[in-house]
Amino acid sequence: MLDKARYVVVEGPIGAGKTSFAQRLAAHMEADLMLEQPELNPFLERFYDNMDRWALPTQLSFLYQRHDLLKRFAGHPADRRVVSDFLIDKDPLFAGLTLGEDEEQLYQRIFTTLSPVAPKPDLVIYLQAQPEILMERVKKRRMSAERNITEAYLADVSERYARFFHQYDNAPLFIVNAAVLNPVDLDDDFELLIERLKGMRSYREFFGYAQ
Repeated sequence: MLDKARYVVVEGPIGAGKTSFAQRLAAHMEADLMLEQPELNPFLERFYDNMDRWALPTQLSFLYQRHDLLKRFAGHPADRRVVSDFLIDKDPLFAGLTLGEDEEQLYQRIFTTLSPVAPKPDLVIYLQAQPEILMERVKKRRMSAERNITEAYLADVSERYARFFHQYDNAPLFIVNAAVLNPVDLDDDFELLIERLKGMRSYREFFGYAQ
């Protein structure tokens, strides 16, 4: 599956390692990178300080950033492969978690208008891990914008990711237990995961052990 994929998306909750793995995967594939840039979201740090107040501008800022990246991707050379660290289909997941009813309705109207620019991935790789592991990794990053993230919030995010990908069928999906595999830091785990991705035959597969 991996050898034929031209557009690969790596997804997962905060702390799962999706961006770092996307970077390593792109280097392996000699592919171009399309990464979201949370550091450019002017509302993010304020959001983690006061979610009720800043949820909507934070969500819309990310939505427009992702939309702009995908719009530029539309002109990408056809002979170049791409690895991304976001799936815009998943964007409403956070809206449902953080927005009030009226704000979510407004967000959904904007999302519906913008989302058709998104191309269909050839492969989606979903990294999952338990909230306590995500929390540990978030703390290790020591990013000032994330200093007020709680394990309870990560648990809610993880649950919504699990529900989203349980129903996801828009592209081939490879689910990785990133709690027992570390393809970012461990070469053996990375090579093992690449081998499994190349051998993927089903539309949906799960890989959760290293042996």
